Amino acid sequence: MSEGPGTVVIVGLGNPGPRYAANRHNVGAMVLDELGDRVGGGKFKAHKGLADVLEGRLGAQRVVLMKPRSFMNVSGGPVSGVAKFFKVAPADLVVIYDELDLPFGTVRLKLGGGENGHNGLRSISKSLGTKDYHRIRVGIGRPPGRMDPADFVLKDFSVVERKELPFVFDRAADATEALINNGLEAAQNAFHALS
Repeated sequence: MSEGPGTVVIVGLGNPGPRYAANRHNVGAMVLDELGDRVGGGKFKAHKGLADVLEGRLGAQRVVLMKPRSFMNVSGGPVSGVAKFFKVAPADLVVIYDELDLPFGTVRLKLGGGENGHNGLRSISKSLGTKDYHRIRVGIGRPPGRMDPADFVLKDFSVVERKELPFVFDRAADATEALINNGLEAAQNAFHALS
């Protein structure tokens, strides 16, 4: 994160509409709802037709919570548009998303790196012209058997997983707050040791 009192944009990736609301692919948007409660529980408002945003504070940090209104695979345009509007550099952007290659419920933080086949990240990196933004990776596990990962991410969480989701969202939101208020290394030390 940049030094000083600037704004951080926190993006929760997902697909719009009730049909997708409980899908594994929407875990980023679900974590954003938890963060929305923490900034005062206001309502997300439409921002230039690109996204729904909620402005507030997490600890000492001014934040803009953002859910793109586009489908996951083309979320880069809305993300870069909101970042430009709020004059936020990629280093002050945090993207929360689902990660197939982490066990369900695991939370990991990083700066930059590859997209690992995640089309939402690929779109964001392309629109920003860089991969150097912060990421909160929320594990959803691998699909069972020979199920296509593209089908798996568009399915709802299992009954057993749903019971754990409030704890997962809470942990991911805590990790996000730690990242923006304490820095990446401190947040990694705190949260990577948990799971």
